[in-house]
Amino acid sequence: MERQLPWIVAVVAAVFLAAVLGLVSSAKHHEALRARQALQELQARLDQAEQELIQTHEQVASLESRIRELETQRDTELHQRDTLLAEMQAALESRDVTLSELRGRLTVDILERVLFDSGEAVLKPEGQAVLRKVAGVLAGHPDRSVQVVGHTDNVPIKPAARHRFPSNWELSTARATAAVRFLAEECGLDPRRLSAVGCGEHRPIADNRTAEGRARNRRIEIVVLPAEASQELRQEVPWSQPEPGSTPPAPGTSPQLLPVGTGP
Repeated sequence: MERQLPWIVAVVAAVFLAAVLGLVSSAKHHEALRARQALQELQARLDQAEQELIQTHEQVASLESRIRELETQRDTELHQRDTLLAEMQAALESRDVTLSELRGRLTVDILERVLFDSGEAVLKPEGQAVLRKVAGVLAGHPDRSVQVVGHTDNVPIKPAARHRFPSNWELSTARATAAVRFLAEECGLDPRRLSAVGCGEHRPIADNRTAEGRARNRRIEIVVLPAEASQELRQEVPWSQPEPGSTPPAPGTSPQLLPVGTGP
């Protein structure tokens, strides 16, 4: 028995050591599994971050491209605006015609005495000549819509003319329509670009208590809209091909509050 004791101790020790080594090996195995899993999760997060970074770069590139596109459009619009203004100034050199520009809208302000006789809505030869010059410039800018706005002073219509123009509303509208028809029918502008508005006496730019002020208030405004506003207008009202020889549609737009020049 005494001789077998060392062997028993050795066997027990070996078994214990094996058990300890097994536990250590199992712990390291589980630790390795946890480390591998953590590495996989970290790699997955890294891959996701890289994908998000790629998407962010693509979005930045898209935004930068859009910015360049908008800057190009802005530069083109500014160039076209300056060109239109310069062409109008060169074509219309008269104390009775003034130009103003605000927010891309160019307004050509023509006094009544150039276009019409007092209380009439028939274009005078001098007025036709001015409108032909305006149409010549507008023909080079086919993307611009045009509003023709008629204005009067506050003097009531004479009794003899009230069967034709009951009030200044009718007179201002008739004058705007006459100008629109001339631009379309005689000058060849696309009638789909044009609209006529009558504001009567209600948009004065001068004091109606003086003869000079009333003369300034009796006017026709030709408002050339910027390209973007013209495009929006065309989208709101679909453009169909007009019938050959057709006339512009009846006016149906609302008057715009626009600045005008005061003239020299």
